[in-house]
Parts: sequence; C-alpha cells; structure tokens
Amino acid sequence: MDITKEKKFAAGLSITSNAVIIILKFIAGIVSGSISIISEAIHSLSDCLASVLTFFAVMKSSEPADSDHPFGHGKYEDISGFIEGGLIIFAGLFIIYEAVKKLISHGSAEVDTTLGIAVMLFAVVANYIVSSILFKVAKKSNSISLFADGEHLRTDIYSSLGVMAGLILIKLTGIHILDPIIAIIVALFIFKAGFSISKETLNNLLDGSLPPEDLKSIEEIIHSYKTDCVLGFTNLRARRCGPSTDIELTILFPKNMTIENCHNICDEVEELIRKKLGAVTIMIHAEPECENAVKSS
Repeated sequence: MDITKEKKFAAGLSITSNAVIIILKFIAGIVSGSISIISEAIHSLSDCLASVLTFFAVMKSSEPADSDHPFGHGKYEDISGFIEGGLIIFAGLFIIYEAVKKLISHGSAEVDTTLGIAVMLFAVVANYIVSSILFKVAKKSNSISLFADGEHLRTDIYSSLGVMAGLILIKLTGIHILDPIIAIIVALFIFKAGFSISKETLNNLLDGSLPPEDLKSIEEIIHSYKTDCVLGFTNLRARRCGPSTDIELTILFPKNMTIENCHNICDEVEELIRKKLGAVTIMIHAEPECENAVKSS
C-alpha cells in the first residue's frame, strides 16, 4: 500500500471509529443521565468532525502541484489542523457550560453508571488502536493533519479514562455531584489539546520558522562540510507546509572552486537534510566567498 492510500485508510478508519463511539456515548449519556458521559459524546463529535476535515485535507494535499498552486496543496492540512483545534476548544466551552448548569440546578441528580462504564472502556480500547495507526502513518508521511487527528483521539482516551474512573467512584460512593465536576476536569484537558494544535498549525499557516532543533540539524550538516570546500552559509529560511518542509539557504564556496564541485556538494547537503528531516523541498544558492556574508559556526 503506497503512502497516499495509507493516509486515506487511516483517516477513513478514524471517521468510522468516531461515528460508532459517538452513538454509543450519546445513548449511554441519555440513558444514565450523566453529564460527564454526554460531555464525552460531544468531545467525540468534535473529533469526528475533525476526522472528516482530515480525510478531505489528506486527499487535497496529496494532489500534485499545478498552475494555480505551484508550491503544492500542503497548506490544506495546516488549515484542517487549525479548524480541528478550534472545534476542540469549542467542545470544551460547551462541556463547561453544561456542567456548571447542572451544578447550579440539580448537581446531585442520580446517575446510572453501569452502562457508562462499559461504553467508556470500549471507547478507550477503540481509540487506542485507531490513534496508534494514525500516529504511525502520520510519522511515515509527515502529515500534520493525521497527527492532529491522532492527538484528538489520544486526548479522548485520557478523558474517557477519567470519566470511567469517576463513574466507578460514583458507583462506589453514591456521591453523584462528582459527575459534573468530572465533566469540567475533562473540559480543561480538551482545552489544552485544542490550544496546542491551534498554535502549531497557525505557526505553519503564517510561515513560521521550523523548531530550533530542526534548524540546528541543518546547520550541523552544513558545518560538517566546513573545511576547505565550504566557507559558511547565510540566509537560512525554513518553514512547514502541510506534510512538507521548504528550505532555502546560501552556501559560500571559495572563489576558485568549479561549478561542478559546488553542485556536487549542494546535492550531498540536500540528501543529508532529507534523511534527517524527511519530506523537504530545498533550494540552495551557491555563492563565492564574500567578506560580510560568511556565517561562522
């Protein structure tokens, strides 16, 4: 199976899994009268909407560059990830609203926990399997939208475990006011995940630079050639664009070096960067030594 088919399969599996879990959680929440279970259903609904966005973003970003998009369609994945982060934040707000409303009105209403515990356990197992597949394919394809989708499901695992533990506690103690309190705690974890995803994807949409560790890796590769053949580098620029990375830089060579030798070294540097960072588009400008341009190590 090629990487594009793997990405589509992973995104489709996430949609199917989320749809089943949503239905089960809403049924369990309504039957049991538990706001924490309903909050989990809302959380899963936001995950499902995010999975649908991911599926279409993956298909669109896989299209080759054309006359209208000469740099490719990778930004579709960043847009998808940003919207997904917003959906998660909205879900957290709604959960807090419903939980506070229940605390004020009838926070001590009884909750039937047995069905909810069973559904939460099923959700934990299913989401663990699906998120593991998403992370595996995301790492292989460098897909930020699949990674964001996997993060959604991973937060769903933790929140489902928290709700399940709370339901078990309610079952053992009979303290039913714990139900909306658990829902608020779940919402706080949802907020954290949503802001984290939104921050990363917004940085990509605004052409923010790569993380310092990636820039350092690029510099180390160039410095490994810094003998008689490479004098330094300048104008290093790098950004993420969906599943790909764009890199531009100028490498400084001795004035008497042949064009062929400069070209061969640039090819070697490009290959080493690709091995280190994965899918990248690199543009290297070879320039003869200039007194003010050399960047020291």
